[in-house]
Amino acid sequence: MSSHAPHGQSPLRTVQVLGGGNAGSSAHVRSLAAGLVARGVRVTVCAPAESDHLHDFTGAGADHVPVPRSSDPASVAALRAACTDADLVHAHGLHASFRAVLALSGRRTPLVVTWHNRAHAEGARAHLLRLLERRVARAAAVVLGTTSDLVDRARRTGARDARLAAVGLPHPRGSEEDPERPRAKVRAELGATGRPLLMAVDSLDRFRGHDVLLDAARVWGRLDPVPLVAVAGEGPLRAELQHRIEDEELPVRLLGRRDDVSELLAAADLALLPGAGESRSVLAQAALHARVPLVAALTGGVRELVGDAAEFVPPGDAEAFADAVVRLLAAPEHRERLREAGTRQAATWPSEDDTVAQVLSVYDELTRPLPMI
Repeated sequence: MSSHAPHGQSPLRTVQVLGGGNAGSSAHVRSLAAGLVARGVRVTVCAPAESDHLHDFTGAGADHVPVPRSSDPASVAALRAACTDADLVHAHGLHASFRAVLALSGRRTPLVVTWHNRAHAEGARAHLLRLLERRVARAAAVVLGTTSDLVDRARRTGARDARLAAVGLPHPRGSEEDPERPRAKVRAELGATGRPLLMAVDSLDRFRGHDVLLDAARVWGRLDPVPLVAVAGEGPLRAELQHRIEDEELPVRLLGRRDDVSELLAAADLALLPGAGESRSVLAQAALHARVPLVAALTGGVRELVGDAAEFVPPGDAEAFADAVVRLLAAPEHRERLREAGTRQAATWPSEDDTVAQVLSVYDELTRPLPMI
């Protein structure tokens, strides 16, 4: 794929706009930035300062401009300044995309938007989100959706051009297995020696299904031995969830933000995805790659991603979620079938190179000089 600049004057310069709230989209931008830089594209990532500490965009060869996750005038002005002389701007997620629309107001710079997940809200805020979706979809030159549902939603909302995105799972940096920290040692560190280990990885916020997970954990607490539920992730609900875990004496540990998720998953007996908030779940991808059976709330995006390589339950049904886990723990043959199905399904997913190739082809379409007539 080419990385031409308009009129051949200099390397293509792109600005990637990120809100910093979703670990999956942040990891995707890091991977995308590395691939674009390797192909001669100049990349600037506009994201909150803490995002660069977590994902090391500068280590991928990109410039990082700290821009707060806010749509206030000062943040929009900072983003507008960072987009000066950009050949193309690529925003990730609804809120980052809306800030990019504001920052590019009055300019002819092409805007590409990737929707990684559907935004969720209730009440008056749900109406506001629909307005934001419409504004972004109509302003973008191309909307890339990570699932067919998101592509359809973009088209219904008024997108001129909506396409299915090829989003490869970034290889976790530093994820090579530590020979001094084998599976048994990881389980011992978590307190899961001699008992099943159930692993969930997600931000601790609304619509991630943590209420379902804790409701189900009450059922698992009656098993012998009692499974340990370990949750890697951080977020605004941590105090509320921790209070409930202690008050109800649930067999759940909140691990906080971890940089060894691949090792934690590899040590688990099952991976759990109780929420309906993610369309292209990083946990689901990582679990299948690690050959860990997955129990997930049934949503169109997750079903499209993993096919039949998971045990699905209705969203929000804690009883069904608990029962599915109990059945799987008692059925080693079924767990092995899910592992084999997961390996086959993961082989069909796009690679990181596929992702970069598709994005570059979109960039070329939007920045290629028009022929002289």
